[in-house]
Formats: sequence, structure tokens, C-alpha cells
Amino acid sequence: QIPLVESGGGLVQAGDSLRLSCAGSGRTFSSTTMAWFRQAPGKDREFVAGINWTGGTTVYADSVKGRFTISRDNAKRTVYLEMNSLKPEDTAIYHCAASSVGWTNDIPTRTSAFLSWGQGTQVTVSS
Repeated sequence: QIPLVESGGGLVQAGDSLRLSCAGSGRTFSSTTMAWFRQAPGKDREFVAGINWTGGTTVYADSVKGRFTISRDNAKRTVYLEMNSLKPEDTAIYHCAASSVGWTNDIPTRTSAFLSWGQGTQVTVSS
């Protein structure tokens, strides 16, 4: 497993931007597919965005496409989620996750495909 720590959440107004960071560790980080999920109160955890090990392939949920951007810096063992034009419905705890497999361009979107999870960072968007 890869220890993961998220940061960057906060309280913002609709239309504002935030950048989340996920710091990992270990030699396998740079070869692992990474993703961001979110969970709002009373709802299931849902896929937000994923990125393959090179950073060359990304996948987004329809609800965030065009507003959010996922990226990674393997030298820093960090994954980012740039969130623009935030909406109240983006309010949730955002979790970083590391896939159970590496060296692939496939990006799963189901929670069961991810082995390591961070504790999460709260994002609250007021209207």
C-alpha cells in the first residue's frame, strides 16, 4: 500500500477555485494509476478524476469535465486536482486513491480497483 495525505480543501464560494494535493510515498508511486474520489453526506463515494502512471492519460466524471484538471508530479510523488468554477454540488470530502496495479494506461473508476486511500480533505462550496 501507498500512504497518501491530502491537503488543500476549504470553504469557498460558488465560482471560486481550489487546488487539492495528494502526497504519496514509496517507490511504487510513480508507476501507479491515481485518482480522486469524493463523498458527500448521505451519498456513495464517487469517482471524480483519474490519471495513469505517466500523466499522459486522464479520465473525468461527466459532472466535472471541463472544470477540474488532474495532474501528477512523480518526482514529488504528488497528485493534484485543480478545481475551477466550483458549484455547491461539488461539496464533499475528497479522497486520493492509488490503484492496486501499475504500469498501465487503463484508469478504473470503481472504488474496488484502488488499494490505498487517504483520509480526505473537506471541500465546501457556498452559494
